[in-house]
Amino acid sequence: MKGNPGVQTVVLVDGCRLPFRRAGGDYASLTGYDMARSVLAGMMNRHSLPGDEVDAVVMGSVVQNPQTSNVARDAALAAGLPHETPAHTVTMACISANRAIADAASELAAGRADLILAGGVEALSDVPVGLGKGARQRLLAMRRSKSARDYLGLLRGLRPGDLLPKAPAIAEYSTGETMGQSADRLAAAFGVTRKEQDDYALRSHRAAAEATRAGKLAPEMVPTALPPDFQPLDRDDTFRDDTSAEKLAALPPAFVKPHGTVTAGNSSPLTDGAAVTLLASGKRAEELGLPVRALIRDWLFVAQDPGTELLLGPAFAVPRLLERNGLSWSDLDVIEIHEAFAGQVLAVLAALGSDRFARERLGRSQRVADVDLERVNPWGGSLSLGHPFGATGARLVTTAANRLVAADGRLALVTACAAGGLGHAMLLERVET
Repeated sequence: MKGNPGVQTVVLVDGCRLPFRRAGGDYASLTGYDMARSVLAGMMNRHSLPGDEVDAVVMGSVVQNPQTSNVARDAALAAGLPHETPAHTVTMACISANRAIADAASELAAGRADLILAGGVEALSDVPVGLGKGARQRLLAMRRSKSARDYLGLLRGLRPGDLLPKAPAIAEYSTGETMGQSADRLAAAFGVTRKEQDDYALRSHRAAAEATRAGKLAPEMVPTALPPDFQPLDRDDTFRDDTSAEKLAALPPAFVKPHGTVTAGNSSPLTDGAAVTLLASGKRAEELGLPVRALIRDWLFVAQDPGTELLLGPAFAVPRLLERNGLSWSDLDVIEIHEAFAGQVLAVLAALGSDRFARERLGRSQRVADVDLERVNPWGGSLSLGHPFGATGARLVTTAANRLVAADGRLALVTACAAGGLGHAMLLERVET
């Protein structure tokens, strides 16, 4: 790390990712470490970047393998970065990669670093499966046992069911409610119908399919080949090119039965993947002759009541970010919003377009936005491209920057919700080259 404190311009040089794949599919034999290593090496190779030029690596991850709990460090070493390059892993639910990018940008802005790799990884095909607390306590106590009698005493009262493997809970720890249940309630609170959710999901899948066919997502990809056949993977398998309004309408409620509106079809799929961005100070990027896609202008994180506003973070983060930068919704050329659920996206957009929400929850006299979908996720989103929890934030930033270039735009907004009632928003500004 550098020791030259001072304010520096933070730039996004590039972003890339492995093709996202549905959990239990092509990446089922891999760990998060494998995917993180591949994407870091892919970025280094893409720019012929010597490892000793990188000051640090920061990666987000949510459901972590305990063997590589600091997956950023282990993957960085395996990708060929020097032993002297520090690396750390952060977790902030679905905005973990956003937090990693923000941490890196803070170091760069303060002059404590010049070049950082920041992103995230998630291997939902490889979630750690353990035992219940009671069984764990007994097994740990056995290490102190000195006789067969001690062992038998610890086993007394242990039921066969106590030894069944338990996957990580998907419920919100503070409320006991699943995210899908919260999404259902949020959609109902904002009057978002089942048909509107299905229509939005269909839009997302069609947009992802069209963007893939047109090659718009190709610049994001680090193609990979997996043993034993080593067939190359160069595109996502998460979107449904053949879905239809009729197929989506036929799906039953997934969380609130029998009358809920959130289904498997209008929810993001469980996904494996890794993504990374290359961030630099403006001065260092110029010295190394690196291309620059955008400035990282500003960012913030917010938190709300996880009981009633779990997925509403962007509705609070976006107005604060725009206001402190003297901007309005109409100034934005590109909007990338995380699609955990169609109902969540539509509820957030409804909140931003509501005078009542502005008065009662934001202390504003009028709504934040007159929302139209033209600028929102036209290349698909997490519903269709997939949602590897720890990696999605880096995909959002990468796609937003690439869309800015494609649209010849100036400003892009990235925003996302996360478990725990958390939210995030980031502002990018295109750099003319």
